[in-house]
Amino acid sequence: MKNFRLKHILGLLSVFAILFVVSCNDDDSITPGKPSIESVSLAENDSLVEYGYANNMYIVRGAGFTGTEKIYFNDVDTYFNPTLVTDGVIFVTIDEDTPYENASNELKVVTPRGTAIYAFVVAPPAPTLKSFQPINAAEGEEITIYGRYFLDPVVTIDGVEAEIVSSSINQIVAIVPAGSNGKYVQVETISGSSEWDTAIGTAIYDDAFYAPWDIEAWNNHEYITNEADAYQGTTFIKKEIAGWDNIQGNWNWDDQISQYTGIHFAVRSDDAGKLVLIFNGNNWGDANYSFETTEEWIDVRFTWEELGGMPEALQNISFQEFTGETHNYYFDNFGYTVD
Repeated sequence: MKNFRLKHILGLLSVFAILFVVSCNDDDSITPGKPSIESVSLAENDSLVEYGYANNMYIVRGAGFTGTEKIYFNDVDTYFNPTLVTDGVIFVTIDEDTPYENASNELKVVTPRGTAIYAFVVAPPAPTLKSFQPINAAEGEEITIYGRYFLDPVVTIDGVEAEIVSSSINQIVAIVPAGSNGKYVQVETISGSSEWDTAIGTAIYDDAFYAPWDIEAWNNHEYITNEADAYQGTTFIKKEIAGWDNIQGNWNWDDQISQYTGIHFAVRSDDAGKLVLIFNGNNWGDANYSFETTEEWIDVRFTWEELGGMPEALQNISFQEFTGETHNYYFDNFGYTVD
């Protein structure tokens, strides 16, 4: 916390120092002319930049800024503090609502003597990769990637670039390259990169169960399709579970699991809840395997070691309600973990 405060204090001192130097060099006896912009720097370290991000402060350098009336980034009227303006320098923060797609890519400074226009790109935030579907896509098959801020994206899987079939700001369709099984999908843009933490080929359930796994109908659960509310893909599972009751997966046998390190799943509830993982029929009523749930999705992971050691096979995944009260629980993204 002390370092955080010191960083911001130093940042403010830098702002005032720059303004002081510029103000001392300005000759108030000279009548400024039409404004002009020479450069833009990130205020945090005063480094020259060709593009900027919303909610970050920048230093605009040039001439003729006295009496500045308006500042626009991509035609958005942007608030500025007049005390942070001299004839040669402006400190201004890009508004969080500034558009970055199909925009003018221009910075404008308007004064009584004219308007200065400067080519400047407002980049989107770093991409957010929310999920992709299907998890168990094979080489040459298409996956749909969900998320935000996918502006001119590059998709890679374990460093190998995937062919993009189509893309929008919130969705990408790409083709899985060779050698992708057990690897992770990453999306990169001008603003950064994001990786989804479920590896290709490791799903037990994404938008549907992969054979032989399922949840028997007698559990009285339901499948809800809503991409905005899902943790992974578009479809998740809901069940109202009474206190100490359960939702039971079916029993099967998968002994081809030596390449995996454990299991994972996503869960949430309408209010504060608590569940126990029942693994291969074990752990009923055992608080050591319990976890709390909230309205937000959580990604829960258990290693083989935490589950008692490398099992002979995966046979069953079930859950016991552990608050003693009735709650709505939601489940998604069952799968194996890899290193």
